[in-house]
Amino acid sequence: MPDRIHLERSHGGAVLRVLLDEPPGNILDIESLTSLDHRLRVDGRSAAIKVIVFEGAGRNFSYGVSIEEHRPATVKEMLAAFHGLFRTLAGLDRFLVAVVRGQCLGGGLELAAFCHRVFAHPRARLGLPEIGLGVFPPLASVILPLRCGQSVADEVCLAGRTYSAREALALRLVDEVAADPRRAADRFISTHILPKSAASLAVAIRASRLMYNRAVQMDLPETERLYLSELMRTEDAREGIEAFLAKRAPRWKNR
Repeated sequence: MPDRIHLERSHGGAVLRVLLDEPPGNILDIESLTSLDHRLRVDGRSAAIKVIVFEGAGRNFSYGVSIEEHRPATVKEMLAAFHGLFRTLAGLDRFLVAVVRGQCLGGGLELAAFCHRVFAHPRARLGLPEIGLGVFPPLASVILPLRCGQSVADEVCLAGRTYSAREALALRLVDEVAADPRRAADRFISTHILPKSAASLAVAIRASRLMYNRAVQMDLPETERLYLSELMRTEDAREGIEAFLAKRAPRWKNR
């Protein structure tokens, strides 16, 4: 299978670019998540790296995590792989940037929202549709209140809406809307991040992210437990996944 994750260094090694490369949806599955986590643990620890940039190949950022792997047989392994990536990112102390075009949904939005700064194309669409499948986004449940405030996090996680780039900007899911989001990101990085000391920046990021990292360390395990031990025991969670895969409306039993 061809490599679906590409890493490239630029700016003298100070910028590490991560390309999710399985268009059109750049879907994240256990294999690609495990590969990305391993490579970031190895390549992302270079002391010269100041910034990690995430971008999707083609027209979309990412449709999110594989729906097939939300099934009971693989959901525990899937959550471990997905959340392991964020535990790795939290430990790297790098400035994280997302360049978003097209669809940025589910786990794709969780990845973008975990970044310090999100640059989006005007026609980008962002959302967490999980509740419509009878499930919920564990990571977003703990980080969106920190990024956007509790009331916005409640709406995004519980209503399951999809937002335009401008709506996402107003909700603080996005930090800048630009016709060329990669160029806008590069300009911000060159002006505001690259002139800084890599060593000082790493410590400053660790300090500024105390609440984020505490949420990943202490609150994320509880949302994982709720997902695996309570949600996945309900009939509706299993029905929502199967209905989506069968491309039909779910038949909720409310139990």
